[in-house]
Amino acid sequence: MLSDPDAYVFTCINQTAERQELEDEQRRLCDIQPFLPVLRLVAREGDRVKKLINSQISLLIGKGLHEFDSLGDSEVDGFRAKMQQFCEEREAKQRQLNWKAWMEYSFPVQLEPMAHGLGRSSLHIPNKNLFVNVKFEAGGESFTFQIAPKECPLTLMSYAVKKQATVFRRQRVSSPEEYTLQVNGKCEYLYGNYPFYQFQYIQDCLHHGRVPHLTMVHSSSILAMREEQTNGITQPPKAASKPPPVPKKKPTSVSLWSLEQPYYIDLVQGSKVNADERMKLVVQAGLYHGHEMLCKMVSSTEVNVCSEPMWGQRLEFEINVCDVPRMARLCLALYSVVERAKKARSTKKKSKKADCPIAWVNVMLFDYQDQLKTGECCLPMWSSFPDDKGELLNPMGTVQTNPNTESAAALVIHFPEISLYPVYYPSFEQILEQGKNGQNPHCVVEDPEEKQQLKEILERRSHTELYEHEKDLVWKMRHQIQDQYPRALAKLLLVTKWNKHEDVAQMIHLLQSWPELPVLNALELLDFSFPDRYVCSFTVNSLKKLTDDELFQYLLQLVQVLKYESYLDGELAKFLLDRALSNRKIGHFLFWHLRSEMHVPSVTLRFGLILEAYCRGSTHHMKALMKQGEALNKMKALNDIIKASAQKNTKPQTKEFMHTCMRQETYLEALSNLQSPLNPGIILARVSVELCTFMDSKMKPLWIVFNNEEMGGSTVGIIFKNGDDLRQDMLTLQMIQLMDILWKKEGLDLRMTPYGCLSTGDKTGLIEVVMHSDTIANIQLNKSNMAATAAFNKDALLNWLKSKNPGDALDRAIEEFTLSCAGYCVATYVLGIGDRHSDNIMIRENGQLFHIDFGHFLGNFKMKFGINRERVPFILTYDFVHVIQQGKTNNSEKFERFRGYCERAYMILRCHGLLFLHLFALMKAAGLPELSCSKDIQYLKDSLALGKTDEEARKHFQLKFNEALRESWKTKVNWLAHNVSKDNRQ
Repeated sequence: MLSDPDAYVFTCINQTAERQELEDEQRRLCDIQPFLPVLRLVAREGDRVKKLINSQISLLIGKGLHEFDSLGDSEVDGFRAKMQQFCEEREAKQRQLNWKAWMEYSFPVQLEPMAHGLGRSSLHIPNKNLFVNVKFEAGGESFTFQIAPKECPLTLMSYAVKKQATVFRRQRVSSPEEYTLQVNGKCEYLYGNYPFYQFQYIQDCLHHGRVPHLTMVHSSSILAMREEQTNGITQPPKAASKPPPVPKKKPTSVSLWSLEQPYYIDLVQGSKVNADERMKLVVQAGLYHGHEMLCKMVSSTEVNVCSEPMWGQRLEFEINVCDVPRMARLCLALYSVVERAKKARSTKKKSKKADCPIAWVNVMLFDYQDQLKTGECCLPMWSSFPDDKGELLNPMGTVQTNPNTESAAALVIHFPEISLYPVYYPSFEQILEQGKNGQNPHCVVEDPEEKQQLKEILERRSHTELYEHEKDLVWKMRHQIQDQYPRALAKLLLVTKWNKHEDVAQMIHLLQSWPELPVLNALELLDFSFPDRYVCSFTVNSLKKLTDDELFQYLLQLVQVLKYESYLDGELAKFLLDRALSNRKIGHFLFWHLRSEMHVPSVTLRFGLILEAYCRGSTHHMKALMKQGEALNKMKALNDIIKASAQKNTKPQTKEFMHTCMRQETYLEALSNLQSPLNPGIILARVSVELCTFMDSKMKPLWIVFNNEEMGGSTVGIIFKNGDDLRQDMLTLQMIQLMDILWKKEGLDLRMTPYGCLSTGDKTGLIEVVMHSDTIANIQLNKSNMAATAAFNKDALLNWLKSKNPGDALDRAIEEFTLSCAGYCVATYVLGIGDRHSDNIMIRENGQLFHIDFGHFLGNFKMKFGINRERVPFILTYDFVHVIQQGKTNNSEKFERFRGYCERAYMILRCHGLLFLHLFALMKAAGLPELSCSKDIQYLKDSLALGKTDEEARKHFQLKFNEALRESWKTKVNWLAHNVSKDNRQ
């Protein structure tokens, strides 16, 4: 007999050839894409609610949770259980929040950075009252109020409530405390004890001469919104909280520090090795702690090339077991060499090139429960790509083995059975005990000469390697460093001998009483050079004081640093999850930064588990994120259709075909009423199909326009790119935004346009369209009939600005141009942004200049016929100067003001030079082609003149400024060539 419909579920075979239960019955078949057009109806088994939420999370993170289950890895299972309990407890607390606290979590206020000190604010504070338009959400007419810019939102709400009571003759006047103010057409709210002029939205209105439009939203609507967000997302059943499992230590265990014999491994054999049979195979092995090699590398004997080479050889390291640090990793490389007989006849240089790297792999010496690994272990390896340095080992690489076990070359090694009992790294208490015993007394008489030497070493501007005697001095005076130079902790950690357990214990003991570091210094300690877990714990503790805005500013780097963590249950991952579950904006971007790299095999597991934890702790956010994912899938499908069509048809035909696709119900529904992944405060209400198009470049990016007018908002445009890596653009724009914040904090607003840019997947992402703007190439070409002369038409820019800003508005537009031109001159010079031409410099109709497309940075400039095509430090052409001088040739006063802005902006950035160095250093984990080694970061040190005094740096910048002006004719020639080769008029 048949049961109720709820007792059954459809299953299908999905695209990855797995049987999938279709728990979410709201999804369309075109989105599920079964491998065969067959659905099977089967009796439902197990907990439906649990299965449904698991299915929704799998869909959202792009990886089936059953894959984590099937690993059968106790570290993975332990981490998932711990995170699930932590996140579900956080969500339960979230549900208890009152409406105001929930708003602070869901819609954090967007404020402009405040300048330090009085009288230096960069904010536009009008000296007269503001006019603000306010309506009530129930509809009816809107009212315009005058309010002092220093008043808070509550004052305006009390005016509105009184006005409503008067107009509608209400007996009972509502309390203004029951309302909040929403920006029309956006998921953005103005609340809290902040003056009106500090809100970003109000500042934006003031700059553009617009009246702010706000809506009074009642608390009941906020609570209804909260309910609606969780609708359709199943609440998981409350897991019974289990006590943490008791660590399973064997009855008898041995402390690592009691074992004095040398550490070794047995290299057994290889498998699936593919190499030239005329060569020999060798394995190189090294023990590392961060970048530091703990002892000399060892190499195996050479064996003949075959698919399964046998070694059966012991590799002994010059380090005793007791001195192996907790975070030591074994790094192995497999490579082939030319046979010795052939090698002898060749020169040494040639023989060096004869080493051919095949694969590498890293593995921790201890497991996640502090036990020294023993027994046989098969390590599927990662393919090597020969680098310029000729290094075979890759200590910075992941400690995950290659999940592609079917085809990856592998090594079988045997970890030593050193003791009859399990060997554990000493506990925290034992480390402190050892460290306390070894402390040298504080009362050592200080040698003034040594003290002076130490001061010189710690204050040295250059970051060169210290000499051995200097390292010894730094270690000897570690207590003085703690007392007098606590911020130099990184230097002390770098000289610590991590291959001597007595020194390690003393360092960790000292760390317990070390003063908390400022954020700037803590960021430096996130680097791969500092892997110790107690150091990591100390560092994360120092980062806890970051405000949400500051954390958001550094989130991109913090996500990359997760790649350095050796175990799943790391302090940084927990810190980021905790903050993401306290602020939805941070949660939104943490989700996308992780989700965008789920295709990278070395991080799929780690990032997938963090994403799973975030979803479990934030089920009410999943609905919005699923809607965004669905929209991105539709954009990708549309882009694929357009790429195929554009090869056979004309642009108008392809565009018509694009519009036909977009008018289908599935597209219209997917591309309506979603939060923008670029900025969750922006709603993409309704796609305007007739305004959508695609761009002419090779990857045919989509240009999609949304109409938000029904909601009181404006038109919003986004560009969808598929086939271009946006991570470098994202990093450059993050740095430009950071510069903008640093300048504003010093009272300098250079009217920058750090538009939104977000990588959402493998070479896939979104870019915000800056509306009402055009490229310099288009402006010059439209004012000049010939591409050849367009670049030399110095009046084109000024005439275009005059046409867009009639009358008195022109002076303001020229000021906007001057300020923004100064900002971008300095930003592009400091960041070494190359490939600048008139197609990637744009101007907004209000005069703001901005740059786009950051394919080259840190001085990696384009070469043409082997000649460096970028001839100038930054772009400052005479037509820019012509606008700055208001079209007058002798207006040197305006030009000197512009020069002053540039100098001041440059000197402010210099004060924060270390922040930029640390952030770029942390981004090395991202694996960007133009940011892979210290040489790339050296460019920043040079451009910010970090080894020089302020006065020398100012002179250095003045020389570069004069050079840019003097050489600007070369830019013209460059742009001329660009215009001739690409006539921009559509």
